Amino acid sequence: MPILRTATLGCRVNQYETEFVRQGLERVGFRDALEEEAADLCIVNTCTVTHEGDAKSRQTIRQLAKRNPDARIVVMGCFATRAPEEVAALPNVAEVIADKRELPDFLQRCGVVDVPTGITRFDGRRRAYVKVQDGCILSCTFCIIPSVRPGLRSRPVEHIVDEVQALVAGGHREVVLTGIHLGHYGIDFNQGRAKTDWLRLSHLLERLANLEGEFRIRLSSIEATEVTRELIAVMAKYPERICPHLHVSMQSGSDTVLRRMRRRWGAQRFVDRCRLLQDSLDLPALTTDVIVGFPGETEQEFAETLAVCERVGFSKIHVFPFSARQGTDAATMFDQISPPVKQRRVAELESLADSLRDRYHAALFGRRLQLLVEGRLVDREGVVAGTACRYAQMELSAENFHGRLPERSTLVEVVAGRSSAGRVEALPPAGSL
Repeated sequence: MPILRTATLGCRVNQYETEFVRQGLERVGFRDALEEEAADLCIVNTCTVTHEGDAKSRQTIRQLAKRNPDARIVVMGCFATRAPEEVAALPNVAEVIADKRELPDFLQRCGVVDVPTGITRFDGRRRAYVKVQDGCILSCTFCIIPSVRPGLRSRPVEHIVDEVQALVAGGHREVVLTGIHLGHYGIDFNQGRAKTDWLRLSHLLERLANLEGEFRIRLSSIEATEVTRELIAVMAKYPERICPHLHVSMQSGSDTVLRRMRRRWGAQRFVDRCRLLQDSLDLPALTTDVIVGFPGETEQEFAETLAVCERVGFSKIHVFPFSARQGTDAATMFDQISPPVKQRRVAELESLADSLRDRYHAALFGRRLQLLVEGRLVDREGVVAGTACRYAQMELSAENFHGRLPERSTLVEVVAGRSSAGRVEALPPAGSL
């Protein structure tokens, strides 16, 4: 029986695609390598969003070659697409898959006759990521992704439905819909159709919300421009099925920086869309990404970003210092910000992010929440951790629940208690014990 080892860097889409290849190879007899076992085939799924992603990808390949000296290494992912010749020259690399659309062909070359249209499980994860879309056609000046994942490709609704049903039947209780540009789901299907027949993300979401089984749906990162009234209406219609949480990518709260980034909306329209979400849903969690130290960012522009974060009241902010990416317009812009200034601004925004998170967690106090139990805390006896529907990290103790700790990968109803250090205490609902 041939032995397989996989390694994944980067985003949820990459994690999904690795699982897709892994389950395809299982069909021709491959099994996962044990921890100290040498593999016959290694699959590395790389990332190139930052220089660090490139470096980690190279390091991973070299480490696998050292630990598995007789293995063939097949490399895919965005770094492989951007620099296939550099990747091919690394130790033991036998094949470079420069285009993810070639994955079915790769599986067929490995002897897989019946190439799957999706996955049936997501080993090692409580949440199952479901890729519904690939590709980006935007031209943000800081982003390399449109050049390594060009065009738009949406998966057929029926393939996604079948996959979600299989994942739920296999015990997954949260399904995360993901894509390179999730909000553009369906656009490639709509060419030549009347507008009344267009397929949109909101249509897919409603179809999935009506499936049977005990599970919930979460949307991954989405652009504010694609948070349509129709999408919000579907989320409001199925509050028990669709998590009241959206990760809405902002990047900056300064209009002048947003123009240099070549983003499509200004700060006020972004805030207005967040307000519409907050007015339409019951205390939704809004999370975001912010790039600090974009070329030319002044103290005033940074202050504008802080002000917008405060106005929206994000429950979590992923803060990234700007990293010049070769091949993007931003890499050659004047007025690059010095590392010390970026570090100071990162620290200031992270401090605000902690304050906003604590404020949101305090607002949850006494509210019933649906918790996905993800596992026991290693350093605390009798405590399990999980993620609430509103994306708050929670702790459930045997003491509060009379010794009854729920199993992993189950959905339980809890009440939000006090919060501390970014975690919320889970309490039993009235009359449940």
